[in-house]
Amino acid sequence: PQLNAQLEGWLSQVQSTKRPARAIIAPRRIFILGPSHHVPLSRCALSSVDIYRTPLYDLRIDQKIYGELWKTGMFERMSLQTDEDEHSIEMHLPYTAKAMESHKDEFTIIPVLVGALSESKEQEFGKLFSKYLADPSNLFVVSSDFCHWGQRFRYSYYDESQGEIYRSIEHLDKMGMSIIEQLDPVSFSNYLKKYHNTICGRHPIGVLLNAITELQKNGMNMSFSFLNYAQSSQCRNWQDSSVSYAAGALTVH
Repeated sequence: PQLNAQLEGWLSQVQSTKRPARAIIAPRRIFILGPSHHVPLSRCALSSVDIYRTPLYDLRIDQKIYGELWKTGMFERMSLQTDEDEHSIEMHLPYTAKAMESHKDEFTIIPVLVGALSESKEQEFGKLFSKYLADPSNLFVVSSDFCHWGQRFRYSYYDESQGEIYRSIEHLDKMGMSIIEQLDPVSFSNYLKKYHNTICGRHPIGVLLNAITELQKNGMNMSFSFLNYAQSSQCRNWQDSSVSYAAGALTVH
């Protein structure tokens, strides 16, 4: 009940961007791509379980899609321990369950743990996932925070021309966000190489951008825009630390 009340509270405060819908396409499959925080992984990994339990209701993993992905030979299996330790996918499960409450028996999830992929691997996985992204009955959720700033994160980039430290962090994050909005995976890679911004979901984001690039080659028209940005606290001195958060959506036209 506590989780449900919390989610209803937050979701009721969302500024709606569209007028009331006459019809909607509810996703039948929800892909959740999250970065690996605890295990070194050079590819992507699939879960070894059938069900993810949430306090709201159980979410079923799509074994048919898992079978298709496994057959490519591009994936490994994560151990139960890795699966239970990893929060990047887990954090999205209650939201997914709540948002899909009225369709709870009609959809499945496809959790994918994304490793520290090279640019060429991001391209390969982007190509693979592009056919799923093209299908309007699929939804993709990409898990990421933005800048982790401060000594405990071993990251302290500061551009004095921006004023206070937190302003510099925001400027750095928004530079990256605007590159993501341009849907350009190469520019995003270059931005990360130049500034080393500690965006934990940089590889899942890279996979998504490459999938989009693949679909654009085939004439599909899409746009991405960020809807919200926040920092856990405002850093003003070198002892401070903060984590940034950004939320955005991809639309197909």
